[in-house]
Amino acid sequence: MSRIKVGVIFGGMSTEHDVSIVSGTSIAKKIDKNKYDVLPIYIDKNGIWYEGLDISKKYEVGDKIENLKKIDNLIEYLKKLDVIFPVLHGLYGEDGTIQGLFELLKIPYVGCRVLGSSIAMDKVYTKIIFDKANIKQAKYEYIRKYKDEYIYVDKEFNEKRYKLNDICKIIENNLTYPIFIKPSNSGSSVGINKANNISELEKYIEYASNYDAKILIEENIVGKEIECSVIGNENVEASCLGEITPAEDFYTFDAKYKNAESKLTIPAKINNELTNKVRYIALKAFKAIDGKGLARVDFFVNEKTEEIYINEINTMPGFTEISMYPKLWEQVGLEYSNLLDKLIQLALEK
Repeated sequence: MSRIKVGVIFGGMSTEHDVSIVSGTSIAKKIDKNKYDVLPIYIDKNGIWYEGLDISKKYEVGDKIENLKKIDNLIEYLKKLDVIFPVLHGLYGEDGTIQGLFELLKIPYVGCRVLGSSIAMDKVYTKIIFDKANIKQAKYEYIRKYKDEYIYVDKEFNEKRYKLNDICKIIENNLTYPIFIKPSNSGSSVGINKANNISELEKYIEYASNYDAKILIEENIVGKEIECSVIGNENVEASCLGEITPAEDFYTFDAKYKNAESKLTIPAKINNELTNKVRYIALKAFKAIDGKGLARVDFFVNEKTEEIYINEINTMPGFTEISMYPKLWEQVGLEYSNLLDKLIQLALEK
């Protein structure tokens, strides 16, 4: 029987390009070669597609991909694949863009469809969906930048243009410091900062606007950083929980990928009742965004008050062998290669 042709796509045009290389090459190496023909596909930062001729090297964040051959007829190349594993983080890969291409070409692919991908990528609209689902989260405000102007968007989507300093005064009245400022469409904590006063708030809003015209501002939540992996299409399962202890003030890009002092604890050190509640909310959140295949759902959990706050949902989380998503499944007996097999089968089923 002929093996299933799997295209593993990595790289891409987002700020998470380098992380995607590490995740994608790790997956391509670990897919069962007795069952699948694996075709590594690299997208450079300009959106040019290449065949990866040899990915045997172990890649670290910041390494450049080697041994490439440009794909001349992309559509024909993709059409010869049986299924695609798009290991792309961030814009143009995790936001529904490339999923729309696969839908048009009628090629099965791993992960969420167009709607689920786009909702989860956009932090503001994820918040709106979670509000509707009555899932507790940090208090937040939403602003947009248009040219040189800032626009305050209230909870009923009324818009009003203000000077940035005036918007910051409104936010100060509605939220309590410290406050996080986040580009709405960005991942791996790129563009995120924490403000403790109005001058920092103004500065970090300007900084975030370099990454996206839509900006989310939210209150800090005190609690343990807890993550849960989910898998499935219709019958969705939740993993055990993991706990993050950042090496820095919060889980920045460097704390995630460059600082060895950041620690992952599996299983998380929270009581059984809270654990079960977090797992239930993770499944609910996944269903709320119309999730398919996989996601990692991130929370803050305060054991003293027993409050659980959802932080965000990632539809294509980091996927090296030491990343949280596969490590959580490994803890409950689903080994890395078997996890990849299950995700590919879910894609073919979907």
